[in-house]
Amino acid sequence: MKKFVMAALGGTLAGVMATTQVAGPLLAQESGRNSTVYEQLDLFGDIFERIRVQYVEEVDESELIEAAIGGMLQSLDPHSSYLSPDDAAQMRVQTRGEFGGLGIEVTQEEGFVKVVSPIDGTPADEAGIEAGDFVTHVDGESVLGLSLDQAVEMMRGPVGSEIVVTIVREGEDEPFDVSIIRDTIKLTAVRARTEGTTAVLRVTTFNDQTSPNLESGLKKQIEEAGGIENLNGLVLDLRNNPGGLLTEAIKVSDAFLESGEIVSTRGRNPEDGERFNATAGDLAEGLPMVVLINGGSASASEIVAGALQDHRRAIVVGTKSFGKGSVQTVMPLRGDGAMRLTTARYYTPSGRSIQALGVSPDIVVEQPRRPANSAEEDEPNRRTRSEADLRGRLNNDSLSEDEIRQIEEDRAKAEAAAELREEDYQLAYAIDILKGLSALGPK
Repeated sequence: MKKFVMAALGGTLAGVMATTQVAGPLLAQESGRNSTVYEQLDLFGDIFERIRVQYVEEVDESELIEAAIGGMLQSLDPHSSYLSPDDAAQMRVQTRGEFGGLGIEVTQEEGFVKVVSPIDGTPADEAGIEAGDFVTHVDGESVLGLSLDQAVEMMRGPVGSEIVVTIVREGEDEPFDVSIIRDTIKLTAVRARTEGTTAVLRVTTFNDQTSPNLESGLKKQIEEAGGIENLNGLVLDLRNNPGGLLTEAIKVSDAFLESGEIVSTRGRNPEDGERFNATAGDLAEGLPMVVLINGGSASASEIVAGALQDHRRAIVVGTKSFGKGSVQTVMPLRGDGAMRLTTARYYTPSGRSIQALGVSPDIVVEQPRRPANSAEEDEPNRRTRSEADLRGRLNNDSLSEDEIRQIEEDRAKAEAAAELREEDYQLAYAIDILKGLSALGPK
């Protein structure tokens, strides 16, 4: 018994000694690290003072400090940045859905400005800017070597003014210029319509208007259809949606899920992680769903697509999404400025991160590029002759007039669907999937 106690005691003493021996170097290491940090801060102060006093021209001290802060944040990742008081005010306006500009969401890649996506109905969209385009010059001046904020500042200007951006696009041999007239951007977060018997909800952004617009838009389509039983499914179109508010992505996902996890976030410290779960209730009452995504679908769009895909609530169709799997927190700073800091990664319900990988569609469907007009395309399509065109043909005696009328109506719907394929192949493909599921009948 005594030996056991002594052995235990010896072990305890050894533990104390070992701890003491390790603690000494750790404290010294921490002290050394702090000393290095203070030396670096002194170095920063020395450089700042020399610039302020000896630079060839007089400088604005506040601009110097803001530039230093901006450089520090930009060294972390492409989404962390300093927001001046003007930028912070503009960001708050954008989340409410109206602001001035071109109407593009951008990031930075290899020193150039890369278009994440143009926003529907904006000057950039109407000028033909596409997701994945690289902006190399603004009004003839190169953006290479500039920070993202500096490049964005070059693209800003008064509403009604013209800007010429030089674009490099995959598949194009040479860069080309695009002229855009700046305008006030009024975002319609959700556009709802019905194609045949399929409700289509086009979600362009995730701002304060998104979830209420989604609910009211779907409700209107159900009413116009004479009841949800008259719809065969729902297409949630998230193509070229650059994202927005995490809270709205959660609400949109929750609108179609009865239960389960929507998304989780994990920060630097495990205790800072959060999980967001769905509540009971499905706006679509179990209708089959297709989610459309492409390379311009980012951030909040990917949260929604990933959640509905993991819960097998929707079939995801299109092309791989952008792959922004990080969460930014906007922190107010003194002087009305703000700091946008990447504070967490988010994960889909299955535990996968889409950071730099994107959401992979269940069915990959490319959107064909429209070919250049040619003389052959301008010619009207010749209608194929059929039995019905022959003189003296026999009548169909197996169908009533009502049945013949129904066949003709179905044929007209099919022809309308064919026209939609020419206009928007991915959407037509999604609608065809829902038609196929509807033809199989209920489970």
